[in-house]
Amino acid sequence: MTLQYIDPVACGAPVDEEEEDQTPRGNILKLWGNQQTMNLNTMIYTNIVQSPYFKTNLIELKTYHEVIDEIYYKVEHLEPWERGSRKIGGQTGMCGGVRGVGTGGIVSTAFCLLYKLFTLKLTRKQLKGLLDHPDSPYIRALGFMYIRYCLSPEDFWWWYSPYLDDQEELDVKAGGGCTMTIGAMLESWLTKLDWFSTLFPRIPVPVQKKLEEKLRIRRSQKLMQTPAPVHTNESRRTISHCVREKDDSNHRKHSHAHKSKHSDRDRHKHRGHRSRSRSCERRHSRSPKLRESSFERDLKRARERQERDRRRSRS
Repeated sequence: MTLQYIDPVACGAPVDEEEEDQTPRGNILKLWGNQQTMNLNTMIYTNIVQSPYFKTNLIELKTYHEVIDEIYYKVEHLEPWERGSRKIGGQTGMCGGVRGVGTGGIVSTAFCLLYKLFTLKLTRKQLKGLLDHPDSPYIRALGFMYIRYCLSPEDFWWWYSPYLDDQEELDVKAGGGCTMTIGAMLESWLTKLDWFSTLFPRIPVPVQKKLEEKLRIRRSQKLMQTPAPVHTNESRRTISHCVREKDDSNHRKHSHAHKSKHSDRDRHKHRGHRSRSRSCERRHSRSPKLRESSFERDLKRARERQERDRRRSRS
C-alpha cells in the first residue's frame, strides 16, 4: 500500500501566524548540523561505518522500500548498542563512565538502519510515510529519530506535535522491559538529551524554552478540555444502590453491636447474681446459728458415747 503525503498547509488547515513562517515547505528536507556524521556520537558513528552489517548487508539496499522492509524484519529495540556488547568498566581518567566514550561494542541494527536512511537523503513525503507507517512501530520510531538527529530543532514541534497523543506502544530497550507509547517517547525527546548510553544533539536554549512553553500550554489546555465525570441515570442508580448497601451494612453492624452490648450486659448481670448467691451461701455457712448447731451435735455425740461406756462398765 502506497501512503500519500498530504501537506496540511496546502489543504488550507489552520496554522498559527507565529508558526506559519517556521512551517517546512517543499518536498526536499534541509538537513541540519554535520552532513557526514548525522550529528551522531563519534563512537557510535565509527562503529556504524565499520560494522560488517552496514558494510556488507546494508550496502546492498538501494531503495527506500528495501530499507523499510529491513527495519520491519530486523529492528527490535531503539538502543544504540546491542545488549551486553558494550563494556566501559575499568576505564579511568576523563573517559571513565562518560556517555559515548568507551571501547565500543556491537552497534545496534536500529542505529545502522537509521544512518542508512540518512544516506538516502529522505524527502518530506518519504519521511511522512515512515511516521504514519501501519506495519511496525519501529519503522515509525526511526522516522521520528531521523527528525531528532537530522532536522532543525526549530521544526521539531511542527513534526512532533500531531503525534504527542499517539498511544501505540513499543519496547525501546535491548532485551525488553521498557515499553512506552509513541507520544511519551516524543515528549521525552523534546525535553531530555539522554537516550540510554548516548546523547541526542543539543537543542539551542531559545528553541528549548519555546518547546517547553508549548508543552506546558498543551498540558494546560488538555487538562481544561478533560470533561468532568457525568453520572447517568444508570450510574446514579448504581451509586444509590451502593450507598443503600453501605447504609444497610452499617445498620446491621450497629444492630449487631447493640445486641452484643445487651447480651454482654445480661451475661454480666447473671454472673453478678450467681456470684452474689455464692457469697450469700458462704456467709450463711459461716453464720453463728450453723456453727452452734454443729457444736450441739458434737456435744450430743460425746454424751452418747459416755453413756455407752458407763453401761459397759456396769455390766
